[in-house]
Formats: sequence, C-alpha cells, structure tokens
Amino acid sequence: MKLAGKVAAITGGTAGLGRGIAETFLDEGARVALFARNPEKGQRVLEELDVGERAIFVSGDAMEQGDVEGFVDQTVEDLGTIDILVNNAGGAGDLQPMVDLSDDAFDEAMKWNVYSTFWATRRALKTMIANKSGRVINMSSMEGKHGKPVFTAYTAAKHAVNGMTKSLAREVGELGITVNAICPGLVVTDIIKTNGPATAKTMGMEFDEMITMFAQEAAIKRPNKIEEIAAVALLLASEDGAGITGAAISVDGGTAQY
Repeated sequence: MKLAGKVAAITGGTAGLGRGIAETFLDEGARVALFARNPEKGQRVLEELDVGERAIFVSGDAMEQGDVEGFVDQTVEDLGTIDILVNNAGGAGDLQPMVDLSDDAFDEAMKWNVYSTFWATRRALKTMIANKSGRVINMSSMEGKHGKPVFTAYTAAKHAVNGMTKSLAREVGELGITVNAICPGLVVTDIIKTNGPATAKTMGMEFDEMITMFAQEAAIKRPNKIEEIAAVALLLASEDGAGITGAAISVDGGTAQY
C-alpha cells in the first residue's frame, strides 16, 4: 500500500496507459480522479474499477484550458487535495510529412501534449506548494528523445514535455515536489489499434508490418506492456522515488538507451 492516503489525478485516465496507472495506484491504496472526454465510458470505467468513492470521473477535453483546470479543481474539491498528477493525455494526432503538415495539425499536437500538461501542472502546483509535497509525472515518449519520419509535430511536442519537466524540477525541488517524465516505447493500446492503420498507410506499409518494425528497434524485440509503464509511474509517485526528479526515464525496451 505504497500510496495509502494519497490522491492522484490522471488525465487520459480511462484507457490504455492512463487506466493501467489508475488501476496500479488504486491497488496501492490511492484515491484516484480520472479525466477523459467520453462521459459514458468514464462512468463505465468507474463501474468496472468497483472501488466506490475512491475513484471519481470528470469529463472534459485535454485541449481546452478550462476543462483541464476544472478537472484539477474538481479533484481537490471532491477528494480533498492532490498529491500526484499524471499528465497522460496526449497523442500523435495527424501524422504527415512536414511538407504536408498544416498549422492546425501542429497546433493540435502542442495543445494535446504540451499545453494540457502545462495547464494541469500549473493548477496542481498551487495545492502541492501549499502542502510542501507533490509528485508530477508527465507521460512523454521515446519520440521525446529521438525522431522518426512523419512524427515531426509529435516529436517536437514530446521534446517540449521533457524540457518542461527538467526546468520545473529545478524550480520546485526544494518545495518537496518531484517532477519526472516517463518515455514509453511502443505499447499496443486501443488508440494505437484504432489510429495505427492510418499511420502505417502514411509510412507506406501495413499496420502489422509497422508494429513489427517498431518492435525490432527495441533491444527486447517486442512492444512494452502497460503494466511495465505503470510500475515506473508507481515508483515515481511513491516515497521510493523521492530522490528522483528532473528525469526523463525511458521505458522503451532499450530503444533510445538514454
């Protein structure tokens, strides 16, 4: 029960990595607030988690400042505080060669990945600073450490998330707050299965061929598992991770190797 008595807020918390982290945190005693767009799915996830008042759901769009800040405020109002913020909302969006990449698509990548992280963190810091304690965990990507064709906007966004992580860690370290990023490699989540075929087509290959190619980039020659990412999130959220801050931790099977 490494998170007993703690309150965690997770954006993008009803599927994939977000849900996996939520389940791990709940198993370790935390109360959890989940944020995502689909209210019906959110309520269904609460029923499936079956933890009563230990979990709440707030509907909203991670690309809307008012929704993101409102989620943080609702977490504090309903659960009493916020000890852990997991900025998991984000994604690759429209993947195109740069010559075809629109301003709107680039802006969307920044809002979804960078601004959502900025808005949620800035709001949560008010409570964390007052408490002289807190954990901020930003979900980045191996694309935050290197590049890949047609991933230009996403790669730029995740590099920005890593930079924000490092700078903020220096800013709030003496206040009892740690700030870290996790950089997952390939994890075949539902959103990857949904959006991946279009990405593969842009890259001139079939979906299964793309997955195999990405997996072969890793030392372990396979995709990562959700629980492998959640285990690192638990470390960073708990007292075991109190000495880790300003890090962008690769959980990518040895793809980036730094």
